[in-house]
Amino acid sequence: MLMENTLPILLSRLDFAWITSMHILWTPLTIGVSWILFGLEVAWLRTKDERWYRLNRFFEKIFIINFGAGVATGVTMEMAFGILYGPFSQAVGPFFGNILGFETITAFMYEAGFIGLMIFGWNKIGKGMHLFATFNVAFASSLSAYWILVANGWMQTPDGVVLKDGLFQVTNWWSAIFNESNDWGFPHMWVATMILGFFVLAGTSAWFILRNRHADLFVKMLKPAILALLIITPIQIWLGDSLGVDVAHSEPTSLAAMEGHYHTYLPDGKPNTAWNLISIPNANNDGSLFSIQIPHVLSLLETHTWNGVVPGLDQFPAKDRPNVWVPFYSFRIMVAIGFFLFFMALWGTSLIIRGKLTVEGLRQRPWFLRAMVFGAFLPYLAVWTGWWTREVGRQPWVVFNIMRTYEGVSHMGLGQEIAWFTGYGIFELTVWAGAWYFFSRVIRKGPDLESPLPGAPEQDVASDEHAGGGMVTPTFAKPAVGKHL
Repeated sequence: MLMENTLPILLSRLDFAWITSMHILWTPLTIGVSWILFGLEVAWLRTKDERWYRLNRFFEKIFIINFGAGVATGVTMEMAFGILYGPFSQAVGPFFGNILGFETITAFMYEAGFIGLMIFGWNKIGKGMHLFATFNVAFASSLSAYWILVANGWMQTPDGVVLKDGLFQVTNWWSAIFNESNDWGFPHMWVATMILGFFVLAGTSAWFILRNRHADLFVKMLKPAILALLIITPIQIWLGDSLGVDVAHSEPTSLAAMEGHYHTYLPDGKPNTAWNLISIPNANNDGSLFSIQIPHVLSLLETHTWNGVVPGLDQFPAKDRPNVWVPFYSFRIMVAIGFFLFFMALWGTSLIIRGKLTVEGLRQRPWFLRAMVFGAFLPYLAVWTGWWTREVGRQPWVVFNIMRTYEGVSHMGLGQEIAWFTGYGIFELTVWAGAWYFFSRVIRKGPDLESPLPGAPEQDVASDEHAGGGMVTPTFAKPAVGKHL
């Protein structure tokens, strides 16, 4: 245990946690927005409404900046595997080498090839081919995420391998790839990317409406985003519940930490079914100093019965228990955000049903717009806390029940750890600051309403007599929300 708690090992873990947390800021939005861009392009081609095209081109700029930041931080994370977790990287090479190779091919060949056509292909390739390129960017980004979740899911439930001569040798590729943890883990993460994408676009649209800029145009984006969120936010809640049941079966120590569930049975011998709303773990990580509990809820959540037995941390050796603080509270933050986002979708849908989600209607409801702007940041926090729950809940194992974290860490000196931590910190913050600088420039400039549509005759550029042909001053672009917002 002393070896597991040395300062250099703690710094390695914190360093890698920092790197992955910064990387995961970018990749989910890339996935979610890529599918939304595909939808906007389909809507433009089907309806010939140029507003869908203008929205597509505007949000495409945000996508490009986000994609670049994701690539930069992703390369850094690949480096960190070998630098910070050398023994782990060597041991999992027979499996990870293939899986991360598939991910690299998907991201840097498949996705990157089509992203060039998507970004630079306007007016250079046919509309059908451009739509095909956009679809492949979206599909490739999702496939890339799938391979990452395969690798991470395998760390939670390492199926289809044996540890022999210091290497994880694959005995069944099917079991290793389609591991138990990934059955619910990937759908849960993929839907999270869509929620993030729709909320970022909805929040951006709400900001423009609040600022009295192109209100009619961005209301056009707000309506389908809210309706999509009405469908996918409850699906995410269901997926999260299903994933929790799976974790209770495959990683009971992680589930117990997420719920602050220390004691399997009560003093009278009955199953402890209480769910902790709030809990303060004690210093020994074997009980709570204070908690607020709701009877039977834990059993209902994890076993779907009134008095089911849910294994507590007392069923496992102290050395195999994760720290409770992080997974307990990060899990609750993620769940609370999920329900709040569902509430926002219900609020927006009620405005649509009552015919109030219009420029004039929103003029009287600035708090809804402010809530949508605020809601654009919450899915990021949900993704963060969900990832922390998953990773910290697996501790003290880097490969659950097979390789402990201290065995996989590169045992560098304290000075080396501090140097790497500082270097990675500066790099990640530089990428973050640069991305937000370019985001702010795109937002300040706003959508391009003057360039001609793809395929429009050149003479249409300066004429307002042709509907949709790149009008200089489109009627939908006129501000309509009062300055008092």
